[in-house]
Amino acid sequence: MSAKNNNPKGIILILIAMFIISIQDAIMKYIYSDVSLYEIYLIRTLIGFLIIILFLKITNRPIIITTHYPFLTSCRVILFFFGFSSFYISLTIMPLATATALFFVSPFLITIFAKFFLKEQIGSRRWLAVIIGFIGVYIILDPNYDNFDYLSLTPVFCALCYALSMIIIKITSVKDNVYSQILQFYIGAAIFSLIFYFLIGDGQYNTIDHPAYQFIFRKWFSNLNITLPYLIAIGFIAAISFILIFTSYRIASPAVISPFEYSIMIWATSYGFIFFNETPDLKTIIGMVLIVCGGIYIFIREKAQDQLVVTEKPLR
Repeated sequence: MSAKNNNPKGIILILIAMFIISIQDAIMKYIYSDVSLYEIYLIRTLIGFLIIILFLKITNRPIIITTHYPFLTSCRVILFFFGFSSFYISLTIMPLATATALFFVSPFLITIFAKFFLKEQIGSRRWLAVIIGFIGVYIILDPNYDNFDYLSLTPVFCALCYALSMIIIKITSVKDNVYSQILQFYIGAAIFSLIFYFLIGDGQYNTIDHPAYQFIFRKWFSNLNITLPYLIAIGFIAAISFILIFTSYRIASPAVISPFEYSIMIWATSYGFIFFNETPDLKTIIGMVLIVCGGIYIFIREKAQDQLVVTEKPLR
């Protein structure tokens, strides 16, 4: 069995990665009332950067931080940073499983952007899958337009930013390798986090009694004696899961392993129920099923058409 077709090992790695990423999200939800969002980002980034550097050293891979696409790389870093900021913010106002399900609108957005930015040919069946996926999103959100909480769109905004960044990676991956791109993100995220520290780190803008607002503007390092072990764990999880995900995509067929990323839905639902007493209602379950079915069908059609736009890069 060739390294690129080691599908069983790739599936195992992606399942492990989804398992530990869901732990990271659960930790985020557990500690958000005691820590600042960008404080998490800074410590997570620094630890992750060191682990990736160590991994590259151990595996004798070159450490390259420069890019052949400075403008596109800057755009990608900004999209990643603020996209996943919005996802973590969503954990303060909605169940873990709901936020995770809404993020998985990203395959549908990637498909749409691939049509308009990469000029990929998208057939009617994939368009139908996209429509089904967005129906699932609508069912989950169940919008009441007279009193709609727009923060419930934060996972969808994350998916939008992520989809655009994946389109950029489709271009930059021609000359920049995957490890260079993650190091570039870590450096950019550290810079943005430090900027936020000097702007809002003293907590002076933490004046509104709302969990999302407080998560953003809370004073940094005010509860470090409680939160530091969790922050270190998040940093390790982020780096290890990245290595597992991209190793699985390197050694196995992307079209085969991509659907297994949806296993995170099982863990998100389980952790939400066990640790936060969150039970998805019927509408949320129906919406999740539609999103998952639509996404998996896109993976199947991409493999059949040999157009790996969504499936060639991980969704987390």
